[in-house]
Amino acid sequence: MIRIDALWLSAAPLDMRAGMDSLLAQVVRVFGQAQPHAYLFSNRRGTRLKVLVHDGFGVWLACRRLNQGRFHW
Repeated sequence: MIRIDALWLSAAPLDMRAGMDSLLAQVVRVFGQAQPHAYLFSNRRGTRLKVLVHDGFGVWLACRRLNQGRFHW
């Protein structure tokens, strides 16, 4: 089971072409190191969401696209 201690939401929009390594590099650039947390990223229109989970042993990446509506934050 993957344990998530905290969830961090990116306020800046993300280029959805970014992969696991690019997202992890952005997390390290902002926080100094990746903690065992989940990091959420959205595109500019709010129709796509990427979740990067770092559990201390590895990295897991999931993405979601909405056909209708938008994510709001």
